[in-house]
Amino acid sequence: MDNITIARLLDETAALLEIDAADPFRVRSYRRAAEAVEQQTQPLSGMIEDPKRLTAIAGIGKGMASNILDLVKTGSMPLRDELLTKYRPTMLELLRLPSMGPKTVALLWSALQVSSIDELETAAKAGHLSKLPRMGQKQIDKILKGIEDHRKNSGRFRIDVAEEWANRIAALIREFPGIETITPAGSLRRGKETVGDLDLLVTGPACEPDVVAAAVEHVAALPLIDNLLAKGQNKVSFTLRNNLQVDVRLLPRVSYGAALQYFTGSKMHNVTLRQKAIRRGYTLSEYALTRIAPEPGQEPIVASATEEEIYVAMGMQWIPPELRENCGELEAAERNELPHLITLQDIRGDVHMHTVATDGANTIREMAEAALQRGLKYIAITDHSKNLAMTGGLDDARAMEHVRNIRAVDAEMEGRIRVFAGIEVDILQAGDLDLTDETLAQMDVVIGSVHSHFQIPAQEMTERLLRAVENPYLRILGHPTGRVLLRRDPYSYDLHAVLKRCAELGVAVEHNAAPPRADLSDANLRLAKELGCRISINTDAHATGELDRMRFGITQLRRAWLTASDVINTLDADAFLHALRPRPAYAMSGA
Repeated sequence: MDNITIARLLDETAALLEIDAADPFRVRSYRRAAEAVEQQTQPLSGMIEDPKRLTAIAGIGKGMASNILDLVKTGSMPLRDELLTKYRPTMLELLRLPSMGPKTVALLWSALQVSSIDELETAAKAGHLSKLPRMGQKQIDKILKGIEDHRKNSGRFRIDVAEEWANRIAALIREFPGIETITPAGSLRRGKETVGDLDLLVTGPACEPDVVAAAVEHVAALPLIDNLLAKGQNKVSFTLRNNLQVDVRLLPRVSYGAALQYFTGSKMHNVTLRQKAIRRGYTLSEYALTRIAPEPGQEPIVASATEEEIYVAMGMQWIPPELRENCGELEAAERNELPHLITLQDIRGDVHMHTVATDGANTIREMAEAALQRGLKYIAITDHSKNLAMTGGLDDARAMEHVRNIRAVDAEMEGRIRVFAGIEVDILQAGDLDLTDETLAQMDVVIGSVHSHFQIPAQEMTERLLRAVENPYLRILGHPTGRVLLRRDPYSYDLHAVLKRCAELGVAVEHNAAPPRADLSDANLRLAKELGCRISINTDAHATGELDRMRFGITQLRRAWLTASDVINTLDADAFLHALRPRPAYAMSGA
């Protein structure tokens, strides 16, 4: 029963309560607890013997702590069981359909006893939905299309995919004269590793109320649209062919900041901020921060044009979007204690990349020149070892030849950029490394990664990784959980124990910035920092263009509240090598 599972069960309970028309404050308490649990770096299953540790977490009171104890001990809790008995477990499937909220699900249940996607499809095709309020043929067709799309797509999109579509749509919108600014909001702006839909906020002279209708028509006619869902006075909603839903809002400049704050979220960040506003005598909406009871002659609107002025009027620092998850950022902003988050400009080196020697597309020299163009001061070439046969991985003899080739390119660069010799060596099933210590001793950077036997039992995987990090030549643990977003879950093991041992030995842990991995996750990065791990961010680039993926990783580091001082790639070349685990003394003469 890990934190993600606990959070999901609490969030589903909130949805069931909403279907049951429960008190909105009770619904909100479960949602807030779910978000709080998801953001924790320590496993809650280890706190059941000391409930005070649970109640110390913001958003978890005594009652919610009791629910969490039940979840950890039994896999469920009485309220959840009661609701599932009343409404059937398949009810939760309906909530995963596009535009299907708890109120609609409740209506379907009370009128037709529909509690699953299959039952909904049967009822729709039989004409039963047309008898319900607000269920015209257009809505029924939309439901059937939503079922079809749900079955072919999980509804989540990686951050790089979502960003690419946001940029393509924005380019088309900008063709209309009078558009000045287009900003992604929602989970994409907060930098979540996957997103469910896109929110785009548009402003400029063409978005002012007296002329916005023409701009709305332009957006509604974009050639990328597969299905136009809605067209209002200043909003257009549609889906693309891949079923990604996009909501475009065209806003006057005077309210752009309030809308940007509101639609960036997260939900609980906004709920908490609105509560703080009320205590100050304000109301906060997507239109403005407004005085509840302005004095005679006093302007009711306090702030609306920019996010910064809204947060300042609330007595806070402006909060970077990546931190807006209701995990203490509001309180830190009130105390003027938000960290100075790491930026892309802080990065000096990238030490995980591949070349034509294995499965890369470019040569050592080409990777070095491309890194130099991006302002980097050093790189490490880390091609695969022989166990990953599909990549043409290097055996000991080829690895030694590769080291000589890397050193030659380093000399050719004449100090413009340092090129370190490295390897991404496979961690074998028993925890051995795939090359001999004699070969690894010649490398500046040895990254150890798991590329096979993902399904072994958790205890065996833990022992495998612990044995690997004991090898004195391993300096960085690569993509430590092995996940591939939307395709492969992390392998099961005691991450806390492995990170703790890495910290003790001085083995750095990697954040792999490649969007398919984003590994370590933001929550696990916070855990790594708490345990004292050295953190290295790398692109795992297999071509020169993939060096640009660093920025996606920076976003995840920022979500983890990391600063430049938390990440060893922000150091210069010599300091970076010194920050890595020291190699055994006898190996230094061979390097």
